[in-house]
Amino acid sequence: MPLRPALLACAIALMCLPLAAEPPKYRSAQEIIDAAPADAWRTLDPANTLYLELGGGRVIIELAPQFAPAHVANIQTLARERFWDGLSIYRSQDNFVVQFGDSAADEATAKPQGSAKAKLPAEFARKSEGLKFSALPDRDGWAAQVGFVDGFPAGRDPASGQVWLAHCYGTLGAGRGAEPDSSNGSELYVVTGQSPRQLDRNITSVGRVVSGMELLSVIARGPQPMGFYEKPGLRTPIKAIRLASEVPEAERTPLQLLRTDSTAFSDATEARRNRRDGWYVQPAGHIDLCNVPLPVRTTGS
Repeated sequence: MPLRPALLACAIALMCLPLAAEPPKYRSAQEIIDAAPADAWRTLDPANTLYLELGGGRVIIELAPQFAPAHVANIQTLARERFWDGLSIYRSQDNFVVQFGDSAADEATAKPQGSAKAKLPAEFARKSEGLKFSALPDRDGWAAQVGFVDGFPAGRDPASGQVWLAHCYGTLGAGRGAEPDSSNGSELYVVTGQSPRQLDRNITSVGRVVSGMELLSVIARGPQPMGFYEKPGLRTPIKAIRLASEVPEAERTPLQLLRTDSTAFSDATEARRNRRDGWYVQPAGHIDLCNVPLPVRTTGS
């Protein structure tokens, strides 16, 4: 039986409706990183890169002069003058830090620091002007806003306009005494445990490890309460600490870091924030600043 005109028009209209668009295919963070274009990557600046040479290999550290210019300048001087060569990692506190420098720094046998400055101002935070802050979407218990500046995890206070480096796993800081301005960059530590964010804005952070954290995280823990080795033989010798710019180009490690202001980094972070692969039952919908890794790749020589 032929359809009535009204029913026929309705049927034709339904046939002409556009098909529902398929939801975009979920891409893992690694898939996004692997597909990142060349301009989403940046090459480490050799003048702001430290090579910490241990018996087990090389730890690569990116310095942050935009946050701690006076300390970074002193660290560069100490590295050029080979201050740390032959010294040691003399502290490894469980779930906290490893610390290195001159274990006799407060004694008459302390190693001379050459032309490095003995005293520096505290550099706990700075004004945000001139910095590109790539904010994360989630709140943080330690700062009104968190995100990244030039690859470094950071906190920001819009009310005061201040921004500072966050104490995440791999952060490099300058040890100090009771006085805020008692550090000069000769005694350094790397965070190897749960992010001690209570140190934010209480100590000068000068950079972060970008490669080789496994060489520091496996160092045997020192005794309680603070992990300082009582026996010198338990310390980890430092073969050398050099600026990459002072190392022949053929001996450098060619690294690139994913730009934290790139779309690829933002997309990869969101993919981690809401995992939707087959294993995850419930996407978290949240990510912690210190749980966002910085993708690093080795380029061809």
